[in-house]
Amino acid sequence: MQKLQSSFVALISVFFFWGFVAASNGILIPLFKEKFVLSQFQSQLVDLAFYAAYAVGSLIYFFISRLKGDPINKIGYKKALTLGLLISSLGSLFFIPAASLFSYPLLLCALFIIGLGFALQQIVANPFVINFGAKETGAQRLNLAGGINSFGTTIGPVILSYALFGNINAPSAADSSLDAVKAPALILFGLFVLCATILWFSKLPSITNTEKLDKDLGALKYPQLTLGMIAIFVYVGVEVTIQSNMGALLAMPEIKGLDHQHISHFISLYWGSLMIGRWTGSLAVFNFNKFTKIIMQVIMPLIAFGVIYCINYFRGSEVSDYLYYIPYVLLATAIFIFSGENAARTLMILSLTGCLMMIVGLLTTGNLALYSFLSGGLFCSVMWPCIFALSINGLGKYTNQGSSLLVMMILGGAIIPPLQGLLVDAINPHRSYIITVFCFAYLAWYAYKVKSIFKKQGIEIEQSTSASH
Repeated sequence: MQKLQSSFVALISVFFFWGFVAASNGILIPLFKEKFVLSQFQSQLVDLAFYAAYAVGSLIYFFISRLKGDPINKIGYKKALTLGLLISSLGSLFFIPAASLFSYPLLLCALFIIGLGFALQQIVANPFVINFGAKETGAQRLNLAGGINSFGTTIGPVILSYALFGNINAPSAADSSLDAVKAPALILFGLFVLCATILWFSKLPSITNTEKLDKDLGALKYPQLTLGMIAIFVYVGVEVTIQSNMGALLAMPEIKGLDHQHISHFISLYWGSLMIGRWTGSLAVFNFNKFTKIIMQVIMPLIAFGVIYCINYFRGSEVSDYLYYIPYVLLATAIFIFSGENAARTLMILSLTGCLMMIVGLLTTGNLALYSFLSGGLFCSVMWPCIFALSINGLGKYTNQGSSLLVMMILGGAIIPPLQGLLVDAINPHRSYIITVFCFAYLAWYAYKVKSIFKKQGIEIEQSTSASH
């Protein structure tokens, strides 16, 4: 039993890595921008390299599956997951020569290789977690893994910032060195290898998919999927771009006037906002009565906010103005309670509120603008399961094909941030956030449109919003 528990810990740790690395990109972007003297667009190639790897990896898997059959099913889920971890470990190790050679393209290659490993891990880890024990408790395990992912996004920026810059009150940005990325990269390499080793020697459940793959792309005939693919693209893009361009925004005097050494607690708060929503959303898997569930939905966001506050307080960050964020947390809490578990309604309300907050951020300055933009994390937090559930609803035998196509649309995280980077260079960081308004507006339209699509097809809307991305 103890060996099985350690295997499960190693398994869900990959979710932590996804969050840790993805959120840490927000610290690397301003560092690379300064050291390599880049434009904002050029610095956003960090996100392009990392998230494009998801799309490339998924496409490689997709075409091999069409031509040769499911490769993961042939080699086994454990070997595939181990391979994914080793690929990512290679990418993390690649940071060392890249930093020594002072090469921005090589650093991007390192992130791309890590992302390729993550793509394979994404395909494998979710069904692996579900099948690790009893099927009826699979959703709880997946939500636990999602919570671990969000915890990684929360502490990733804090830990990396400390590793790169030392104390948050370091004298100046010039004191930081590109060589500082070597130590965290080496540690990450060791953790990847350790996790892969534990999984390799662990007794894990055997998973076999006997369903015959279709050779055509029949899933694309369903409008809920095709529009949902765009929705996933836009959702991942807006989720990433808000924080990826946050360093440039925080540097503006009318916002905060901070250099890149002093932004980690705001990046942490943004990704922590997703943790707040996902921890609250995971309550749906527990069999609470109506009154208890409402009480827990009120308490859980405050507990999660407290975790974010404490992590950054003990890190030494100045978190006194975090208190300005509490009204946003309470607003999101009210929305979670009101929207219930209807995926379309939840997506509609969250998207409209996110759109409104982005407009408030554009029209104001200082803390009101900053925290309005940061609140995008709260409203993005449970969009992934809403969009995913709506997109594959009614696909029947094309469900797996549709799922793989949706995973490819993580590409949005590679495209939208650089587009905003171009706006930063063309106008200014503050006004560039106009792109987020259009993103949230499309997501609200999709939530509205999908209801009429389902009405024509005579199917019911999925009621589940409990899964986590």
